[in-house]
Amino acid sequence: MALTTAGSPRATLRAGLPDRYLTPDDIATMFGVPLETVYQWRKKRTGPPGFRIGKHVRYDPAAVRAWVNDRMTETEAA
Repeated sequence: MALTTAGSPRATLRAGLPDRYLTPDDIATMFGVPLETVYQWRKKRTGPPGFRIGKHVRYDPAAVRAWVNDRMTETEAA
């Protein structure tokens, strides 16, 4: 029996993003960029906001979605 989350508040909030924190590899795959680009975004503070858990960098899917929406708004305003 398959469980679905369609219609749940969590599914709506996440807008189809995984229900876990994302890794730099996940970000690179999502945007089709090299992993080094993700690290450069973080270094320059131009990419989605990440945070450290020990020595590991992670990204909140909701924060990534907000970052994408901000970029889209900036593009439309230009």
